Amino acid sequence: MCGFCGFTGNIEGKQKIITAMMNKIIHRGPDSSGSFIDKNICLGFRRLSIIDLSEGDQPIYNEDGSMAIVFNGEIYNYKEIRSGLEKKHKFRTNSDTEVLIHLFEEKGEKMLDDLRGMFAFVIYDKKNDSLFAARDFFGIKPFYYGIFGGNLLFGSEIKSFLPHPDFVKEVNTTALENYLTFQYSVLDETFFKGVFKLKPGHCLTYKKGQLEIKRYFDPMFTPEPSKLQDAIKKVEDVMQDSIKAHKVSDVEVGSFLSSGVDSSYVAATFNGDKTFTVGFDYDNYNEIGYAKALSEKTGIDNYSKTITTEEYWDAIGKVQYHMDEPLADPSAIALYFVANLASRYVKVALSGEGADEFFGGYNIYREPMDLAVVKALPKPIRKFMAKLVSLIPFSFKGKSFIIRASQSVEEKFIGNAKMFDKTEREAILKNPSGKYDFREITKPLYDKVKKLDDVTKMQFIDLNLWLVGDILLKADKMSMANSLEVRVPFLDKEVFRVASKIQTDYRVNRQATKYVFRMASKDYLPDEVAAKKKLGFPVPIRIWLKEDKYYNRVKEAFTSETANKFFNTDKLMAYLDGHKKGKGDFSRKIWTVYMFLVWHKEFFENAA
Repeated sequence: MCGFCGFTGNIEGKQKIITAMMNKIIHRGPDSSGSFIDKNICLGFRRLSIIDLSEGDQPIYNEDGSMAIVFNGEIYNYKEIRSGLEKKHKFRTNSDTEVLIHLFEEKGEKMLDDLRGMFAFVIYDKKNDSLFAARDFFGIKPFYYGIFGGNLLFGSEIKSFLPHPDFVKEVNTTALENYLTFQYSVLDETFFKGVFKLKPGHCLTYKKGQLEIKRYFDPMFTPEPSKLQDAIKKVEDVMQDSIKAHKVSDVEVGSFLSSGVDSSYVAATFNGDKTFTVGFDYDNYNEIGYAKALSEKTGIDNYSKTITTEEYWDAIGKVQYHMDEPLADPSAIALYFVANLASRYVKVALSGEGADEFFGGYNIYREPMDLAVVKALPKPIRKFMAKLVSLIPFSFKGKSFIIRASQSVEEKFIGNAKMFDKTEREAILKNPSGKYDFREITKPLYDKVKKLDDVTKMQFIDLNLWLVGDILLKADKMSMANSLEVRVPFLDKEVFRVASKIQTDYRVNRQATKYVFRMASKDYLPDEVAAKKKLGFPVPIRIWLKEDKYYNRVKEAFTSETANKFFNTDKLMAYLDGHKKGKGDFSRKIWTVYMFLVWHKEFFENAA
């Protein structure tokens, strides 16, 4: 696990520029650094040593030095691939990085089909002055790029672009508008105008000033009928295989542990010695007791930390800086603390991300079943009922149920978070564009799965949007902020091959979400854990925002000069005051705006 950066073009002071860029991401790789400088390119690298500790420094070159690679991630089947390459290539190291460059020499872009792992990498070919880059299948590792001054900038984090003399730092207000609805940066173009994210399962070629991007992997759900016991056995076998593969390391591997079945399964089966848990000093916001109990049952040491309210709030600025783009998920800060805790004991930790998207774990996936009775009514009747109840000015039990039952999944579902709708967004923005309905983003995805059931459609949306923009973003950035490698055994190509074929009612049914996975976990976990309802990572922001100290901290941001530049601050204060007075729970909307303002302060005000 490491970080890289670089740029094309022949400009003065290349060594000084690439060194400054590398220093911006030193947290991703404190163990060593390296650079490659040629006439038309510079590559920079920071290393966190995990495999081949003594000889795996990067950049790494092919035998004649005509190609150079920088790589972030882990290739779990690199030994098998290497065995097929050794007849034609001489290896200087035992690293997975060197396997990649020789595999590219043999297969070019087709090399990606052979890989099992998480990765983002860049290979430069001196002979034809071309660059090839790729991002892994599900977006575990980040890759950013942009054209500035006629040349390509690229890296593991956007902040590495800041020292480059051609980089122009400007807020992308289009990203802001969509962020207010999704709670994360959902577009290909980031919050920095001109900087883009390479999508998961995509590769990039840059030659003679021309940029070409291709999709090489497109994960699709293709449910097939099967016997329940057969499905359980396949899930159990592939998960055990994946966890074993994700343990490959020359350093000790630990595991995160919350109260959920996903991390509990990984912690109970990874055969390691250490697990890590954080919580808050509030009822229903602390999972430490559960984690310690499970760790005792499995004979594993559990290390825990209770995050104080003051610690949490003091870390917000640092977290938004490391995130590169605003993220309104309150659990990101908690993840920062558990990564910080783990980094004191290990260099690698396993985590449970991806299980919900693959196996159908979110509670919202049960909604199609819950609405089935009302959905059986003719659509005109449902629409009429919804219009009728929406005219009632106050909330009552069943109002939201009737309204949602009148809508198709395509009309209402954008993922696990929906903060501001279009009307609310336009009310708070100083200069709303009147564009960017969320359906512009979700429609191309829904079109791909229009013949599938609603549960599978929802999973597909989350797999392509929520997982990449929220879950994996915070996992990578918060772990790397603490120089820790996080590995995600659920997000494995072989696991998805099995998960994608599971019939819908084995994923989500009246008994449980993630049903077949829960059944597979019963051999390893107590029944009460295997059956535990999905909670997410509970963070008490709803409580904090009613306390004077934190209310005033947010109020200061909401009435600031920056806030007035982007927002109608009276509307922001209406949300904040309304929450404090108990008129409604507006905590997530408040948090969404506040995180943007904190991010803006870190990158545009403090930097200035």
